[in-house]
Amino acid sequence: MIRPRRNRRSPAIRSMVRETSLTPADFILPLFLHEDAHDTPIASMPGVTRWSLDGLLREAGEAHALGVPAIVLFPKIEEPLKSPHAEECHNDVGLVPRAIRALKAAYPSLCVITDVALDPYNSDGHDGVVQRNELGELTILNDETVAILCEQALCHARAGADIVAPSDMMDGRVAAIRQALDSEDFQNVSIMSYTAKYASAFYGPFRGALDSAPKDGDKKTYQMDPGNSREAIRECLLDEAEGADMLMVKPAGPYLDIISKVRDTSTLPIAAYQVSGEYLMLKSAAAAGWLDERAIVLESLIGIKRAGADMILTYFAKHAAAWLRGS
Repeated sequence: MIRPRRNRRSPAIRSMVRETSLTPADFILPLFLHEDAHDTPIASMPGVTRWSLDGLLREAGEAHALGVPAIVLFPKIEEPLKSPHAEECHNDVGLVPRAIRALKAAYPSLCVITDVALDPYNSDGHDGVVQRNELGELTILNDETVAILCEQALCHARAGADIVAPSDMMDGRVAAIRQALDSEDFQNVSIMSYTAKYASAFYGPFRGALDSAPKDGDKKTYQMDPGNSREAIRECLLDEAEGADMLMVKPAGPYLDIISKVRDTSTLPIAAYQVSGEYLMLKSAAAAGWLDERAIVLESLIGIKRAGADMILTYFAKHAAAWLRGS
């Protein structure tokens, strides 16, 4: 008699036939930073901290020691430095370039990824330059934004970033950033493109962490409609043709079908971002005693990997790596 249960009857057999496994090398740890000398817990994301530079170095080092190969930086920029054209985003002595240099000096083998987008630096809170007409209606200017993103990517590359990750969803930015990097002899700096970034309600806690919510309007004219999946394939094909080295789907958990479709379409490595809202739901349910945190986090992560992700950006990266190592 055929009995599939024979392949499940012991831990040893289950481990031998397991189709998908997690390791710490699958994770990328998002890290928030600010100019303050003190580390600040983020109220909207319990267990997550906005780091000083010293705290950032400690946290990145601890994660790397657990086998996490990469971190991605997200800065909280104070209001005096914000402007309509986000000039601070390409300041060579700004917060992010200084953090990159410190991280690469302390941990040469750590892969440092940077977010390339204007919203932390833009006084309007948008990922692009805002233009208003005589009625006060706003438009996000695509090509003007792309020119600034190229300057930002070059700033990060000069500081030593290994990978730049444009998260803005402007058209044509991957090709423009690739050309800008190559023209300045940064051919070895990779581009991880936010290929299918949806206009999602799951981003709320993140925007609280960075004070980067739009001051007016929303991001639906440039981030993707949650009802669309074929559009993600179009974005995937465009980013691959423009020179992206890696593609990303964001959010991860509610968009496992999109991860799978992009995986089936492209041979490039696929990243998926388990975003702040996903983190907060799991963390809150675990804190209330309704779910086992370790079990539910690892199950959520293996589901993302099973869908086709090669790497997962997750705020659980450090804890998950420790759990997988038996720490």
